[in-house]
Amino acid sequence: MIIPFNIPFTTGNELEYIKQAIGNRHLSGNGPFTRKCCELLGVKYGFGKCLLTTSCTDALEMCALLLDIKPGDEVIVPAFTFVSTALAFARQGAKIVFIDSKSDNPCMDEDKIEKLITSRTKAIIPVHYGGFPCEMDSIMQIAEKHNLIVIEDSAHAFGSRYKSKLLGTIGHLGCFSFHETKVIHCGEGGMLTINDRKLSERAEIIWDKGTNRSQFQRGEVQKYEWLDTGSSFLLSDLNAAFLFSQLKEGEKIINYKKEQWFLYSSLLKDLGNKGLIKLPLINNNTQYNYSGFYLEAKNLKEREDLRNHLIKRGIQAITHYLDLSGSPYILKNQKIQSISQNENSKRYENTILRLPFYFSLKNNQIKEVAGAIKEFYLQKELYV
Repeated sequence: MIIPFNIPFTTGNELEYIKQAIGNRHLSGNGPFTRKCCELLGVKYGFGKCLLTTSCTDALEMCALLLDIKPGDEVIVPAFTFVSTALAFARQGAKIVFIDSKSDNPCMDEDKIEKLITSRTKAIIPVHYGGFPCEMDSIMQIAEKHNLIVIEDSAHAFGSRYKSKLLGTIGHLGCFSFHETKVIHCGEGGMLTINDRKLSERAEIIWDKGTNRSQFQRGEVQKYEWLDTGSSFLLSDLNAAFLFSQLKEGEKIINYKKEQWFLYSSLLKDLGNKGLIKLPLINNNTQYNYSGFYLEAKNLKEREDLRNHLIKRGIQAITHYLDLSGSPYILKNQKIQSISQNENSKRYENTILRLPFYFSLKNNQIKEVAGAIKEFYLQKELYV
């Protein structure tokens, strides 16, 4: 591929920090660089209690354990999301109650939440698609009214804000991804933020195999014991060393991606104004992290024709999620509401096309991608 979809960014300091981690002789989880990352996340970014995990999936699975999700419980999950958002709770036996996206963006439609709540509902899982925030004020008000836990799936959203509040810090719990396709990454990694203090101590126990080893390491107890359920969710300190280098450069990374994002937007604006495509919009409630750039075609055929047109020109543009309410696993394992109720989610499944977007992407390459898209629609107009 001449222009790939993603090339992982490195700051240039990762190897130095990894060497320091090796020199520390603590390579497993909860080591010196884990603590450095958590301190930096608090001081520089404003996060509270943080637990680094091997993935966002792990952080979500921790939430399911922390909430004692059992068979018969229900959680409200967007139909248009990555499988982990639902799987973390389904594997504990929960019924996944799917909610549709909004008509103007892929985030969950908060106006449809209340009609899905029953006496068995335990949690709402808003997903901040592409780093754009869900309407968290409304979601938190609904959760408080019905005594529900809110878990923010902020896999895409590190550094984004809703009304000045960091995403992942508004709900009771927040889950992040540091996968190599994300704004900040360490190859594979994640984080759980605990915003409800009542959940903090138990979260730390679940994080480290159901033991109070973290308290033991801090000298708060004389020995560590098996106290609860859990698993080995800790991020290796080698990965934490890599992540520390990225976190130190976070503002630089996001600011540069902002320039790339607006260049794409300006180059494709005419196609949007003509109604040929839809472009993502940033509203006044948002401080966006510019995690990626996508467009919406009019239908599945047009999206696939455009994608193939770009592939022929050496440009790797990719599709995104499928509507989970129609997935084979769900259809096999639980009775669900009609898939047709998720009409917006189904539309995004068929129309979203994600464009190459990464730190080392050059302006002339962005112009090349935009030019190829314009060429496609010019040809389309000529033959209509």
